Amino acid sequence: MNSMNTDIIIGNICTIGAMLSDSYSGTRNNKKSILLAQCVSQLFYTLSSIVLKGYSATVQNIVAIFRNIFAAYDKQNKPLEILLVILPVVLGFVFNNRGLMGVLPIVANLEYSVCMFVLKDDPNKLKIAFLVNTLMYSVFNLYLLNIVGGVFNIVVAVTTLISIIKSRKNKNVK
Repeated sequence: MNSMNTDIIIGNICTIGAMLSDSYSGTRNNKKSILLAQCVSQLFYTLSSIVLKGYSATVQNIVAIFRNIFAAYDKQNKPLEILLVILPVVLGFVFNNRGLMGVLPIVANLEYSVCMFVLKDDPNKLKIAFLVNTLMYSVFNLYLLNIVGGVFNIVVAVTTLISIIKSRKNKNVK
């Protein structure tokens, strides 16, 4: 087996851990639980992106870990929020080795970061932003031949959508 096939297999295996964490995140009902579960998934995504040589995504994943920790513990302030929105965009373009497709993780991270800081206390809106993010990453993963990531991002999107619908139904019943 050549090294490219080995990298694809290892990248896909790392993604399984990320997807399990993301699935768990999509079912949580408070901001802190959502964000901390996503930190775990970002660690797995970082490993997968390194192995599959999707460096614009690697940078996004690393910054997302810090962004989520600050947000989960309400340690953000305006200058930090601005830094955590601009830094991954700049670094993403610096490390983009995948052309136009390499821009997808940058846009996905930008969308989610802005939503996280604007929608701080609304778990359902945060889940919607996460849903959009996972769909963009699904396309990028399929491009990298991270089939597990592409397919499971769609599964996570569906899981998150179901959680959003259930949460809305519960609000309407009360």
